[in-house]
Amino acid sequence: GAEVGSAAVQRLARQANRNLPELRTHDRFGNRIDVIDFHPAWHELMRRTWESETHAYAWTHDRSGAQVARAALSYLWNQGENGVCCPMGMTYASIAALRHDPALHDAWAPRINARAYDPRAVHAADKPGVTVGMAMTEKQGGSDLRATQTIAVAATPRRGAGAEYRLTGHKWFFSVPMSDVFLTLAQTEGGLSCFLATGWLPDGTRNRLKLQRLKDKCGNKSNASSEVEFYGLHAVMLGDEGRGIRTIIEMAHLTRLDFAVGSAGLMRQALSQAIAHTTGRRAFQRALVDLPIMRGVIADLAIESEAMTWMGLRLAGALDAGERGDAAEAALSRVATPVAKYWACKRAPGFVAEALECHGGNGFIADHLMERLYREAPLNGIWEGTGNVICLDALRAMQRAPETTEAYLDELRRARGADRRYDAFVDRLAARLAEKQGLEPVARQVVERMALALQAGLLLRHAPDAVAEAFCATRLDGDWGHAYGALPAGLDTGAIVDRARIDTDA
Repeated sequence: GAEVGSAAVQRLARQANRNLPELRTHDRFGNRIDVIDFHPAWHELMRRTWESETHAYAWTHDRSGAQVARAALSYLWNQGENGVCCPMGMTYASIAALRHDPALHDAWAPRINARAYDPRAVHAADKPGVTVGMAMTEKQGGSDLRATQTIAVAATPRRGAGAEYRLTGHKWFFSVPMSDVFLTLAQTEGGLSCFLATGWLPDGTRNRLKLQRLKDKCGNKSNASSEVEFYGLHAVMLGDEGRGIRTIIEMAHLTRLDFAVGSAGLMRQALSQAIAHTTGRRAFQRALVDLPIMRGVIADLAIESEAMTWMGLRLAGALDAGERGDAAEAALSRVATPVAKYWACKRAPGFVAEALECHGGNGFIADHLMERLYREAPLNGIWEGTGNVICLDALRAMQRAPETTEAYLDELRRARGADRRYDAFVDRLAARLAEKQGLEPVARQVVERMALALQAGLLLRHAPDAVAEAFCATRLDGDWGHAYGALPAGLDTGAIVDRARIDTDA
């Protein structure tokens, strides 16, 4: 936390966002090279992230709570620079996909999990540590991966898992195209399948791909995203032929959790900036935060931030327990992770906009950290499934596996009796979930209420009374306006704001 919040890291983040990645398709002799030049600040941030094990802690520490600790590291680094968190998150999540082939897992996991960042454009086997990316989305398919048109042809008589293939096609989004290893999807005779490819070949040349251009994105500027063409890309099938979605979905489950945690981290940084500014800025002979109307805004943001943090880390705990054989926690993770991803990502843009407004015009200037957070905030809601896709995924989990609904309701029952408003809210929600039919048209409403109930239960069990009371009074009881800060009278906003302050003397 001290490192991420340091002036040095914030300076690196600013440099990496001001000096954008540059695509070089050819060298000075006209040879195709397809490399991306990054500012040294980017590489330094990547090095620090990798050395902190944010990409690997869950897999390298075989003890209970490792997933929670890794999520906490991700939560922190998302307050430093969100751009490096994309390659970090995909590298972390790739282990779930690699488990479908023990041989490939054993070959690559040691390098994937290594605390070493090597920016050289060489074959992955020649590096002490590697990064992992994804090239999934095609322009005609978007979120519908089954519409993939890229074709894979067997390169040897052997077919299926572990066999070599040549891929030809186009990907509209190649996330982190400088990755040493990446996963992609292509159609075979047996159907849509998952493949593992290296960015460079053993002879040091680029694998058979052409980077067409880098995306000029609204945010996430420091991180390169590209469009790519495969022309006989060398790749190995990962998992069973025709089961590409099944192979990749476990990786997507982990990245979705990481986006929920990452959005919570981004919100925490925005809150910290708002508290610092309103504490130091004076108006009408008082610090801004001492004005009751401003204190209400900051308190409301603090309530939201804490609720998001509890939810993300609780589901990291469910993932951890599920990995260790707890079926109920695995079921909770399956249904509540998309719930958390939807709600955290959906709330982040409005949250950051309100925190930016606390700074007045200064917050809207490109030199200010808030400007970067503002552009960054909407992105997690798009990555790994937009809001509608994520809500339908949560409903699908409950429809296909009824035990997920029961696991979710069991989690809510742990806080029963702590607050009458909570009990009534949970009863209404449980009755709605029991209906089963007709949920799709109101999927967003249902998932939103599932998120609020989960957050309220966690706050009632673990947060101070002032925070839990304010959350229940506003989010559950309806005594709340339509903008942050429209709180009812009688809440202990001073205690809520004080809890959210950072001890800068520590």
